[in-house]
Amino acid sequence: MSETGVVESFDDHRGDGWIRDERGRPLFLHCVMITDGSRTIQPGTRVRFVRSTGLLGADEAREVRPT
Repeated sequence: MSETGVVESFDDHRGDGWIRDERGRPLFLHCVMITDGSRTIQPGTRVRFVRSTGLLGADEAREVRPT
C-alpha cells in the first residue's frame, strides 16, 4: 500500500536522503528507489512511496515517485 510524504533532504553526491511521511516519521531514501530513473530528487518534492524495512531495520521508501 502506498503512502505520501515530502522529500526532506537529498544529497546528489551520496545518492540518498530522507522523506517525511504524513505523520512526520522519517524514511531513508536511496536514489535507486526513484521510479523515473533520474537518480535525484529535490527537497520539498511531494512523493508517493511504499514503506519497507531496510537492511538495518530502519524504515525505507521504495517505488518513490513525485505526485
